[in-house]
Amino acid sequence: MIKLTFCLRRLPHLTHEQFHDYWLNHHGPLVRSVMKDIRVKRYVQTHALGEPALSAGMQAARRAPEPFDGIAELYWESREELAAVGADPAGRRAGALLLEDERTFIDLANSPLWYNEEHEIIGLEETANAR
Repeated sequence: MIKLTFCLRRLPHLTHEQFHDYWLNHHGPLVRSVMKDIRVKRYVQTHALGEPALSAGMQAARRAPEPFDGIAELYWESREELAAVGADPAGRRAGALLLEDERTFIDLANSPLWYNEEHEIIGLEETANAR
């Protein structure tokens, strides 16, 4: 599987609540509506809790930068499947539609994204058997 990891920061004029509501209730369904065109097999949104005190000590100990507001993960079966999206006019149109919507709530210049492959070190099955 090929995964796109997108670390999101909200636009400065949006509150934490506005950003998360829009992302979950507008952008999420928009991604679902074009999932066949972009050939995505899985889409996961990970929303920050919005409680700075909860992770402040951990951030300070690591001298970590400001946290992201969330992480989006999109999965494709293979590199070939991902490449086919760019070669397909419907895939390109869907990508442009998603980017247009992302500009309304994501600080794109401060939200890194990259393609990757996962290497699971500890899986759910292993932890379930360890109990």
